[in-house]
Amino acid sequence: MEMNLERTRPLKFKPIVFGVAGGTASGKTTVARAVLDAVGASQIAYLPHDAYYKDRDDLPFEQRAHLNYDHPDSLETKLMVRHIKDLIAGVPVNVPVYDFTTHRRTDNTILVDPAPIILVDGILIFTKRKLRDLMDIKIFVDTDPDVRFIRRLERDMNERGRSLDSVVEQYLDTVRPMHLKFVEPSKRYADIIIPGGGHNRVAMEMVVSRLHMLLRVREEHAKEELNS
Repeated sequence: MEMNLERTRPLKFKPIVFGVAGGTASGKTTVARAVLDAVGASQIAYLPHDAYYKDRDDLPFEQRAHLNYDHPDSLETKLMVRHIKDLIAGVPVNVPVYDFTTHRRTDNTILVDPAPIILVDGILIFTKRKLRDLMDIKIFVDTDPDVRFIRRLERDMNERGRSLDSVVEQYLDTVRPMHLKFVEPSKRYADIIIPGGGHNRVAMEMVVSRLHMLLRVREEHAKEELNS
C-alpha cells in the first residue's frame, strides 16, 4: 500500500477513535450525525464499515445478491484497521465506495484526511478484537427489533431498489440470525449503550460531553509536552 506522504498531516495529539455499533437500522447514522453536528465536520474523519464490503466481482449478480452480508467475513476489516492506523499516524486514506444496488465496489474512493476524531460505525465493528482495541469510546445503539425491521424495509426498498419479498427473505435468512449470533453478543464490549438511538437526547448529550472532555484533555496534554 502506498502512503500519500505529500498529504501527511501530523496531528497535535493522538486522535480519539469513536465506534458506533448496533443492529441494522438501529439509528447508528443518526448518532453519527448528531456527533458530527455537535463537534463539527472538520474535527471528524468518518469511516463507515459497510464501505469495506468485499468486492465479489468473481460472482454473477444473482449469486452476489444472495450472499450473507451480515457475517463478519463479508467485510474487509483488515483494510479498515489499516486505514484507522494510517489516520492515527496522520496519513490520509482512500476509503472504498460500495454500491448496494449492484453489490460491488465502484472504481471510486473517498479521500479521508486525518482529524482529531475518527468516527467508525457499523453493525459488526465490535466483533473483531483488532478493531475494538483501536477504539477509545465504544457506543452500542439499542433499538427495538420491530422498529429496526421497519426502518430497514423502508430503506432497502426506497434507497436500494429492493423488492418487499427480497428484503423480507434476506431478513429472515441472514439478517436476524446473524444479529443474534454476532451483533447482539458484541453489545457486551460497549462502554455506553444508547436506547432509542440518536433521538435519546440525554444519552447523546453525555456522549458529546465526553468527546469534548477527551479532546480538551488531549489538547492540554499535547501543549504540556510541547512546553516541557
